[in-house]
Amino acid sequence: MQSHQLIKKAGLSLTEARKLILDIFLESTAALSHHDIESRMPEGFDRVTVYRTLQTFVQKAIIHHVPTTDNTILYALCKEECESGHHHDNHVHFVCTSCQTTNCLEEVIVPVVNLPKGFRLTQAEMVVKGICDACNN
Repeated sequence: MQSHQLIKKAGLSLTEARKLILDIFLESTAALSHHDIESRMPEGFDRVTVYRTLQTFVQKAIIHHVPTTDNTILYALCKEECESGHHHDNHVHFVCTSCQTTNCLEEVIVPVVNLPKGFRLTQAEMVVKGICDACNN
């Protein structure tokens, strides 16, 4: 699906910033930071516009936060199962210790966690570290 279609599907108005930022996600295979996105934007777009667009995309389930071990914020595209205000991204995130990229491993599901009585799971995240295919070859 193209960026303008995803933006319209989410019920958002199409702006140049939204289209450009979503195109960056669609072209990327790895999770992206605010800085990654900002550095790929043309001159004239300020940090606040990028930040607000990312927050809107998270709220509308276009992108999701990717857990990191150092508390930095990364973002990646959501799959179609996500809906506004409720993400269903229960896949594993892989961090390459060589190139530092983070990738969503859609085919690897976070294992079921059996909690003690009285506990209620609201979110499960799993980060796996190792060497990615590109660095391994």
